[in-house]
This record gives sequence, C-alpha cells and structure tokens, in this order.
Amino acid sequence: MRPRRSCLAVPGSNPRFLEKAQGLPADQVFLDLEDACAPLAKPEARHTVVKFLNEGDWTGKTRVVRVNDWTTEWTYRDVVTVVEGAGPNLDCIMLPKVQDAGQIVALDLLLTQIEKTMGFEVGRIGIEAQIENARGLNNVNEIAEASERIETIIFGPADFMASINMKSLVVGEQPPGYPADAYHYILMKLLMAARANDLQAIDGPYLQIRNVDGFRAVAGRAAALGFDGKWVLHPGQVEAANEVFSPSQEDYDHAELILDAYEYCTSEAGGRKGSAMLGDEMIDEASRKMALVVAGKGRAAGMRRTSTFEIPEG
Repeated sequence: MRPRRSCLAVPGSNPRFLEKAQGLPADQVFLDLEDACAPLAKPEARHTVVKFLNEGDWTGKTRVVRVNDWTTEWTYRDVVTVVEGAGPNLDCIMLPKVQDAGQIVALDLLLTQIEKTMGFEVGRIGIEAQIENARGLNNVNEIAEASERIETIIFGPADFMASINMKSLVVGEQPPGYPADAYHYILMKLLMAARANDLQAIDGPYLQIRNVDGFRAVAGRAAALGFDGKWVLHPGQVEAANEVFSPSQEDYDHAELILDAYEYCTSEAGGRKGSAMLGDEMIDEASRKMALVVAGKGRAAGMRRTSTFEIPEG
C-alpha cells in the first residue's frame, strides 16, 4: 500500500499553494476541487490542476484530486477534464460525501470509459471514498466492497458532525458535555470496513491549524486505533502527522527482531519450532503477524534498523 501518513489538502485554484506543496514532505497531496474552491472558480481550477499534475514535480508523493460529490452539477466534468488531461500523472480520484455503493460504481464506470477512450491502462487510477454523513457510515461496508479501485476509506469530520447535529464547532474535538470519545464508534466502523477489504483508513482534518499539540492528540487517537494517516491542512501539521503515524524507533527495531527470530526458530537450523523466546518474550505466529504491521509501516516511512538479530547460543 502507498504510504499515507500525511495527506495534504491543497486548493486546486491556488497556484502558489500548489507550487509550495511540491516541496513539502507529505506522503500524499490531494488537489482539491471541492470545498477549497469557490463555485465560480471550479471550472478554471480543473485546468490549473491538470497543468500542475503534468508539469509539477511530485516525486515520492501520491497524487490525488478530490472532485465534487455526485449531488452537484460539477462532478462528471471534474473527472473528465482531470483524467483526460492528466491521467498518466494521477494516482487516485477522491470522491467526497459518498453515501452508497452506487456512487462508487458510477465513478468506476466513468473512469473506465475515459481510460479506454484515451488509451490509458484500465483500472490503474484508484478511488478514495470519503464518508461524511450518517447514511454513508451505515453503508460503509458496501461502499468498501463496491470497486477494486478503492484504496482508502476517509473520515470527513466537519460535514459528519453537521449531519448528525453534534454539539461542537471545533472539528475533531470532543463535544462539550460528553465524557467519553464521541468519535470512537465512527472511527472503528470505518476502520473495520477498511480492514475487511484490505484498504487503508485515513482520519480527516483538524481545523485549528496552529494548534500542533491539539493536532497530535487527535491524530494520536486515530493512530492508536490503527488508522494509517490523517489529513493535514497546513505545512506545520505535516511533520507531526508523519511522526504520529510512524512507529517509534524502538518499536520498529523490536518488530524487525521478532520477524528475524521467528524466521530462525521455524527453520531447520532453528529446530523447526512453532514458538521461541526473544529475550524474556515468547513469540509465535501471532507475534509475527503483529510485527509485520509495525515493520511494514516503518519500512514505508523509510526507517532504518539500529539493532540486529543474533542467533542464540545452544
């Protein structure tokens, strides 16, 4: 899977921001034609996005465009203009406010027709599905299964909070008067749908862009559950997201040691054992699976080991 620890939102109508985004260490950049573009700016923004996808240097970044949702008059033209104009330089289309599987199927069909017409590789462009209301959450399992193109399930907290009448004006923060985590059910439901279909789960934005400590706290909640990354709206949030959604050096080293130790103990030289000791810790097949997750995230983040496995004596 593509690394998506930090998913940077950039207005598709702002050339200065699009230029600056290329130099930031975000794993993913999505060029936004939806909420970040005023209605009168959307037609021209499509062409600006195509220009920057084709001419910009996005090396090392997943390139995504968020189109408008299917209830608007802009969606089909967003997709046609962007994909026909910059398809080879585009990795995914993000579809906001997804409410049912049919909306994903419709986007898949449109992408397929464009790819065939233009001679592009059919199926290469992925889909990111953003869940932003109660209906979408109720249907998220069917949405996650709707197309082989889907790569991520994304939480859209601002619209979601409005759709359920949550008593808060601070996006991502807990509503006053509720003593527990008001987002736990939502995040877990999204995560289960993603994992059941081998997809990534991405948390949405934190709008207090200068409150990095607040961002870290909210991002840490999603990371602890198992989410793969979070939206960032400001350069100051990028490094925080990359750090929060990467394993610590200690955990990464430990995961790699578990993998090495388990490989050795199950080999002929290691006695073909189903379990073994790594220091004071017993490891087995379940340990290997857990270590694979942490090691995979560390490798995707470009981490390097600081310890090596030594074959136990005797």
